[in-house]
Amino acid sequence: MPNGTEIWGWKTEAWFDVWSIEHLAMGIGIGSLAGMISHALAPAEALSRQLRKRFEIFIVLTISFMWETIEHYLEAGASSDSVTYWFQGVEFWGNRLITDQLMVIAGVLLYWGWEGLKWPVRSFSILWLAVHVGLFPHSMYLHELPAFASGTPSTVMTSAGSLRR
Repeated sequence: MPNGTEIWGWKTEAWFDVWSIEHLAMGIGIGSLAGMISHALAPAEALSRQLRKRFEIFIVLTISFMWETIEHYLEAGASSDSVTYWFQGVEFWGNRLITDQLMVIAGVLLYWGWEGLKWPVRSFSILWLAVHVGLFPHSMYLHELPAFASGTPSTVMTSAGSLRR
């Protein structure tokens, strides 16, 4: 199936994947960090509220795109074979550059509206990462569970680095 034809699914083909949930959570976490950074770099009286929010969005997107750059190289094989296998292929560009960033921004907007979400979402995020990185065999494992339950074949990256269904 050509990249970008699915709304939800495997990260190499779809606009949204299971990690879109974590991008939303990370937007909340990074949003609170961006607020601390912006106040440390510019005192409260130095920036208007509107300019501070724009500066915080800039900080959040900078951090997010830095992670996406690192992630791309890990997916492409710049690390060990086991790390490359865990990532399960190079993410579809639309997912990486558009929808992941929109989910992060949505998280920031949620944080601005409900700052009380910060600690519960940070706890969720740490648990999510611990389970997905520490227990699951690869990053797209949750997408395989419905296929496994129904007995239909799923998509898995082979040791040679290609996807098979």
